[in-house]
Parts: sequence; C-alpha cells; structure tokens
Amino acid sequence: MNANEKRIAGFALKSRLPSMYGYRGGVEAGGLMFYGADLVDSYRRVAYFVDRILKGAKPSDLPVEQPTKFELLINLKTAKSLGIAVPPTLLALADEVIE
Repeated sequence: MNANEKRIAGFALKSRLPSMYGYRGGVEAGGLMFYGADLVDSYRRVAYFVDRILKGAKPSDLPVEQPTKFELLINLKTAKSLGIAVPPTLLALADEVIE
C-alpha cells in the first residue's frame, strides 16, 4: 500500500471519492484525511521497551500497550477539489491542515 500511495490517492481523487487513511503518507500524497496513532510517540514507547529488555526484563512480563496519542490531518486542497466543505470545528481539532 505504501509503495502505491500516490496512485491510490490519485485514483480516489480522479473518481471523486473522499478517502481517509490510516497513515500520514496517504494525505500527503493527496488523500482527504488521516486519523491514527502518532508514530513518533509510538516509536518512543518502543525505545522504552527495548531499554527494559536490554536491562534484563523478560518480554513476556512487559505489558501490551495501545497508542495513547493520535493525530488528525486534513488536506484542504483535496477537500476543495472534491467540493467538500470541512466544518470549522473539525479544522480546529486537526493537528495539521494541508492547504
């Protein structure tokens, strides 16, 4: 999917389909929206677990964690080309808006 993100976003735009992605690259390639875990924050947590394991903790004793920080990205250029009016309240919630 990642290798073809520009093709997928382009096809959705050409077909006038609003598209939501589970990764940033889809929106940066021209998709409409992304909502998902903040990967930078997730990688920080991975480093914490690696540190614990290297210090002798058993991986089976470590808790399983779900992401706690999420991001919302909106591509206004795509919204305008699709004729979609994004409500100001949704724009205010977005972590990043691509114009």
